[in-house]
Amino acid sequence: MSRTAAQPTPLIRMPPPKWRRVACPPGVVPAALVSGLAAAILVPGDRPGIGWVLAGAVAAMAVFLVDRNARRSAVDLTVEPGTAEGTAREPKTERQAVPGLIRRLRGPSGRARCVGHGDRVVLRHGGPEPAVVQRRENAERAWWTTLALALLAVGAFRAAGWLFALCVVAACVAGSLAVVGRRSANGVLYDTIAVPLEALAAVPWVYAGMSRVHASKAKREWRFGLSLVVTVALLAVFVPLLGSADATFATLLATVTPDLDAPSVARWIVLFAVVTLGALGAMFVLAGPPLPAASAGSGQSLRRPEWALPVGALAVLFAAFVVAQFVALFGGDGYVRRTAGLTYAEYARSGFWQLSAVTVLTLAVLMLVLRWAAQDTAVDRLWLRGLLTAVSVLALIIVASALGRMWTYQQAYGFTVLRLVVEVCELWLGLVYLQVLVAVARLERSWLPRAVLGSAMVTVLALAVLDPERLIADKNIDRWQQGRSFDADYLGTLSPDILPATDRLPEPLRTDLRARLRADLEEDSWQSWNRSRANAR
Repeated sequence: MSRTAAQPTPLIRMPPPKWRRVACPPGVVPAALVSGLAAAILVPGDRPGIGWVLAGAVAAMAVFLVDRNARRSAVDLTVEPGTAEGTAREPKTERQAVPGLIRRLRGPSGRARCVGHGDRVVLRHGGPEPAVVQRRENAERAWWTTLALALLAVGAFRAAGWLFALCVVAACVAGSLAVVGRRSANGVLYDTIAVPLEALAAVPWVYAGMSRVHASKAKREWRFGLSLVVTVALLAVFVPLLGSADATFATLLATVTPDLDAPSVARWIVLFAVVTLGALGAMFVLAGPPLPAASAGSGQSLRRPEWALPVGALAVLFAAFVVAQFVALFGGDGYVRRTAGLTYAEYARSGFWQLSAVTVLTLAVLMLVLRWAAQDTAVDRLWLRGLLTAVSVLALIIVASALGRMWTYQQAYGFTVLRLVVEVCELWLGLVYLQVLVAVARLERSWLPRAVLGSAMVTVLALAVLDPERLIADKNIDRWQQGRSFDADYLGTLSPDILPATDRLPEPLRTDLRARLRADLEEDSWQSWNRSRANAR
């Protein structure tokens, strides 16, 4: 019996990490440090203020300049006829060695698109012209960047902390989408958090890039760093001396110099570290853009009977519910009392959250069907458009019913921040359903996730422009003037945004409420300047 020789197990070579494959363009470290210092100096950590948008503008400009310079110094790519991949030519200078940032193409076809990732570049034939693709990407990045800065600018006009917190979160998501650029619908989750995810990987990327710098350049940077240290030391000696020599100059210094206490120093350190890492992550993503998101596995599509039965059942159910809603609407309070034993306000309150859950779950069903339903024949596409459109329209009516219920409930029991926010969320769901209708008509969903995110951010910005707390105060005062209850204690917990609405209150209620709103209104520094608080003073 012969013994077969054991076959050696083949070794699987793992690709190097991304930070080794992506070259670090010049200016990354100074741009990140400038962004971090701007955040530490400009951002008021305890309140909305103008410093937020100024720090965001500095960081956006620093990242933009590094990316623009890297693209201008990008290497040429030579592609041989009949091949789908090309190799970057040897750059003339180390400054040009920026794989993944390809500006010019030389290939067998003018209609070619280049996707760079590290030192591997794939040429995709048959697509739009590279210049057209680049213009589209630049326009989309400009849109997301502008939206992010507009959201941060809310801090200079509105004093409501909860509103500005929503704006900051939305601005961070918009900034990440601006950095990543357009990919497929399946990569939208990564796109929204790409910058923080890549921030830690950017640290070894920068370190490796700095270690490859020539000794002469490293010496120049070391001498510049030493000059910076000497400058700081000189200012630390002479500024206190000049301040103690002249009272006017000391007063000027006091207005621009922050208080040095332990909480402030800790806040500066945290802001510097977070924004510096964020800027590094953004530049890392720009230097080594992620590959296009892989589409979900094709799998087996749902045949028409498999998806049409549940969707058709939903359509019939929603139609019956909508008919009942119209009956209750036209029947008014008397009809509701006879059938449900409730007042119309109690009836409105009892169903809002259930209707909101229905609209969200229905949206998930529509997205799944739009993704997996078969579209092989014209009949399949006709059924898909017809049933999904019917369910979307009926769901829109349910959204309108939920909005009407919440508005009726607020008129009966008073307006609050929470009630207004959930009402705005319901309005946004209605906008999402309109976008779904467009996607169903086109049977194309690749653009939908980013459109949904963009509409959410625009809704938050529109809410800020609406001045929600002042709207709440105005509506509650309207109710009081109509003989209903008035909760002055609740209005006293809101921000100075509501002060203009208090002009309609009689004395001494007006003076008492204004005193409560101004009680903890500390003076703002120039970084934390806010128009609403300034007007309140």
